Amino acid sequence: MKIALVSTICAGSALLAAAPAHAASSAWFDADGGRFRLVTTGQPDATGKLQGVLDIELKRGWKTYWRDPGNSGVPPQIDISASRNVSAAEFSYPAPQRHDDGYSKWAGYDYSVRLPVSFTVPAPGEPTTIAADVFLGVCETICVPVQARLELDPTADPDNADDATLVKAALAALPGAAKPDFGVTVKSSEGEHISLLAASAGAPEAVDIFVAGTDGYQFGTPERHVEAGKPVFTIKVLERPATKPSGEGIPYTLTGAAGAVQGFLPYP
Repeated sequence: MKIALVSTICAGSALLAAAPAHAASSAWFDADGGRFRLVTTGQPDATGKLQGVLDIELKRGWKTYWRDPGNSGVPPQIDISASRNVSAAEFSYPAPQRHDDGYSKWAGYDYSVRLPVSFTVPAPGEPTTIAADVFLGVCETICVPVQARLELDPTADPDNADDATLVKAALAALPGAAKPDFGVTVKSSEGEHISLLAASAGAPEAVDIFVAGTDGYQFGTPERHVEAGKPVFTIKVLERPATKPSGEGIPYTLTGAAGAVQGFLPYP
């Protein structure tokens, strides 16, 4: 995917275009390839987690990216540092598709998509304002980076049934947890390559894996082959940190005839 050599929309323009919405959802922000907004359930739970969704409507023929697009693309980003009583925000991702546009191979969505967002509210019950600077790549034949500030007061309309239903549906659409009969195990990890054995129902040719570079790691596009009727993926490690991190591991999403699951691989 070609990336346009253009600047992102400046913060001032974004603020003007996406005026604050005094509700549990923000105003829509219009971009060349579609529009997007933030929607929340309106109230955090007892632990201070407030569930929301980045609701992305794409025009026909336009695309956007997964958390790790591959060797080209702009992953979704969110900055909530201008918010009040919000200390963190974390995206979750529906299963992406593999795309090859002739310029590069990348992972993402060529349809409208809703990315769940979990906000951390340190003091539930106290006044809360979300001011989220969202950065996306939306693409037709050229990728156009778009930046906008989306603002909302999640307590302004806490009983909005439509918002709650939208968030619930987006969470339900996420991949389930990997399990022994639908998941991935490391077959080998030597030098610059790792080999992964996938367990999945259906034809092995229909199985794909998406591995997200994190904690200093970057990976090449997985290459699939079949061994004894099972899909095996070889992935090149492009970059790795000097010492292994202490986190959960490398996030992956596995897709196949049975749907999609997600899990973590040990750091190679």
